[in-house]
Amino acid sequence: MLSRRYRFHSRGGVNYVYRHGETIHNANLGLIFMPNQRRMRRFAVVVSKKVLKSAVGRNRIRRRIYEAIRLEDVEQFVPMDGIFIVHSANFLKIPFREIQEIVHELLERSQGNMV
Repeated sequence: MLSRRYRFHSRGGVNYVYRHGETIHNANLGLIFMPNQRRMRRFAVVVSKKVLKSAVGRNRIRRRIYEAIRLEDVEQFVPMDGIFIVHSANFLKIPFREIQEIVHELLERSQGNMV
């Protein structure tokens, strides 16, 4: 699981990123991001009930994405706030290695947009 240090602690921060952040996405996953002045990286993962009705499935998807973020070297990235949004229930069937590649690709693209 991603350390508490790298997660959002309030709903206000998430809402701010939703309103003011930039969006990039691929077929299954989106990322809303914006730089912050806190010198730290914070992430959230959102899986809507519209995507998957089962809470067990939504939580499993959320845990897998948090683990992929944890395995990334997030300290190398510009301090940012990021919200990963799952668009497809197929995420349950995707191999973990592929999830890591998708997360890595989105984080790299976000860094290119912030520089």
